[in-house]
Amino acid sequence: MKKILISVILSSHSLSAQYTDFNIVKEVKVKNKGVVVSAHPLASEAGAKVLKMGGNTYDAIVATQYALAVVYPQAGNIGGGGFLVGVKNNGEKFTLDYREIAPKRASRDMYLDKKGKANTDLSQNGRLAVGVPGSVAGFFATLKYCKLSMDQLIQPAIDLAEKGFAITEQEANLLNSNKEYFQKHNQSYIVFVKNVPWKSGDILVQKELAETLKLIQKQGLKGFYEGKTAESLVSEMKKGNGIITLEDLKNYKVAERKALEFDYKGNNVVSMPLPSSGGILLAQMLKMAAYENLEKYQQNSTKAVQIMVEAERRAYADRAEYMGDPAFIDDKTSYLISDDYLKNRWKSFSFTKATLSSEVGKIIKQPKESTETTHISVIDKEGNAAAVTTTLNGLYGSKVVVSGAGFFLNNEMDDFSVKPGVPNMFGAVGGEANSIQPNKRMLSSMTPTIVLKNGKPYMVVGTPGGTTIPTSVYQSIVDVIDFKLNTNISINSPKFHHQWLPEAVAFEKNFPETTIKDLEKLGYRTEKWDQIGRTEMILIDDNGNIHAVADGRGDDSVAVE
Repeated sequence: MKKILISVILSSHSLSAQYTDFNIVKEVKVKNKGVVVSAHPLASEAGAKVLKMGGNTYDAIVATQYALAVVYPQAGNIGGGGFLVGVKNNGEKFTLDYREIAPKRASRDMYLDKKGKANTDLSQNGRLAVGVPGSVAGFFATLKYCKLSMDQLIQPAIDLAEKGFAITEQEANLLNSNKEYFQKHNQSYIVFVKNVPWKSGDILVQKELAETLKLIQKQGLKGFYEGKTAESLVSEMKKGNGIITLEDLKNYKVAERKALEFDYKGNNVVSMPLPSSGGILLAQMLKMAAYENLEKYQQNSTKAVQIMVEAERRAYADRAEYMGDPAFIDDKTSYLISDDYLKNRWKSFSFTKATLSSEVGKIIKQPKESTETTHISVIDKEGNAAAVTTTLNGLYGSKVVVSGAGFFLNNEMDDFSVKPGVPNMFGAVGGEANSIQPNKRMLSSMTPTIVLKNGKPYMVVGTPGGTTIPTSVYQSIVDVIDFKLNTNISINSPKFHHQWLPEAVAFEKNFPETTIKDLEKLGYRTEKWDQIGRTEMILIDDNGNIHAVADGRGDDSVAVE
C-alpha cells in the first residue's frame, strides 16, 4: 500500500493550511465485502462510500464514474461515453451502450479537404471532433439496477468538485504538458490552466463543474441534455466549427444490448458486443490461441507470444473490414467468432515464421484510437458484478471545456474511419463499415468483461488503452486461466500488443529481451513502448475470497466498503 499525505496552502490569503490525505491501495484480499477498482483513489472511495450506504455494485459504478469526471478529467467524464457489462447475482446479464453518436449534421467526408485528403487535426482537436455525449444518459440508464437515488450517487462528485482535491504528480504533469492545447482551444478562462506550473499537492477546485452536477442532481437527465447545460454546450459549438445541436442532445438514447457470450475452457466470458469491437476480438483471439494449447507454454515465452500475436493479427484485420455500428452494417458477429471461420483463419499460422499482415487482410490504412480511456471493476457482497469502460477518446478529449459548465468534451469522431484507409490517432485503420454517418455510433475497442465460473463471477476485468484494450484483456485472461498466475502478476507483468497494422509488435520496455530477439529471428518487426494499458482486475475464488488489484502503471486504486 502506498500512502500519500499531501499538505497544501490553498492560497496566499489562507490563514491555515488544508491537508488532503488519501491512500493509493494497489491490492486487497477480502471476503464478504464489496470492492471498487478504478483509475483514482478518490473515485474508488466514492464508489465504496455508496456501498457502505447500502448501495449495490451498480450504485458504486455510477458514483465512481461521476467522481472520475471530477478527479480524473483526462478520461473520466460527463462529456464522453462508455459501455457497461453487468451480471446480477441472479444470473441476469446485461449491457448498456452509452457510446457517443455522430451529430445529425455529420457526413462521410466532413474531414476531407478539397483534394480529398483527410484532415485528422479537425477530427482530433476542437469542436468539430465532438460526438454527442452519452455518459450522463448511461448513468441514468444504470439507475434501474441501483438501490439508491441519483441524488445520493452524484453527491460525492459534487463535494469533490466544490471543495477541491489534491492532484498527484502524474496529474500535475499531464495538466502542464497540455496547457498549450487548452489555451489554443478555449477562448474563456478554464480552471485547468494557471500562470505557474501545476505541482503535486496543488488543489484543483471546479466550481462550474459542481454547478453542472447540481443541475443534473435537481433536474435529472434534462439537467444535462436540455436547459442551461445543453445551451452552454451548443453555444460552445458555435464558437468554432462544432455541429452538435439542441436536437442532437435531446434525442440521444442509450442502447441496451444483448451481451456477447462465449465459452473459454469451461468459463463463460461475458463482454461487449458491437459497436465495441472488444468482445468480438476477445472471442476470436482466445479461440484461435486455444487451437495451439496455449497452456503448454509459459507466460511471455517465445511460442506463447507468437501464438497470441498471430491471433491478434487475424482478429484486427477482421476489425478493419467487418466491424461498425450494428444498426448501419450487416452484423457478422456470430460468423466471425464461429469455429468454422476461425479454424480456417488459423490455417496459415506457422511456428517457423511471422505471418505477413498482407496475407490476412486487405491492406488499407487504419484509424488510430486514443489510449486515454478509464476502466472500473466492481463486485458487491451480494455477488453483483460490473465492468465499465468509459472515455473522452484522446487525453482531455477535444481539449475543449464547455464554458460556464466546466467539463471537457470528447473527440470521439476520430474513432470513425475519417477516410476509409486513413489511420486514426491510435493507428487503427477502418473501412466502409465504420464510415461517418449521422446518428451512427463510432467503432470502439473498449472491452469491459466479466468471466463466470459455474455461473458465478470469477473475474471482472478491463483497461484503458485504445486499440491495446482488447489485447491487454486477452493477455490478462490467458495469464489467469492458462498460465495459472495470480491477479497481481497478471496485471503488472510486462505486456505486448499487435493490431495487424502497423506490422510491428509493440513490447513494454521491461519485456523479456530473449523473447523479443527470438521473435525478430522469425521475421517479426518489434518496437518498445513505455507502457501498455492500466488493467483493473477482481478475481473471486470458489470460496468467495476476493483478490482485487489496481494496475501499478498509474494512480489506480482499490477501495473496500
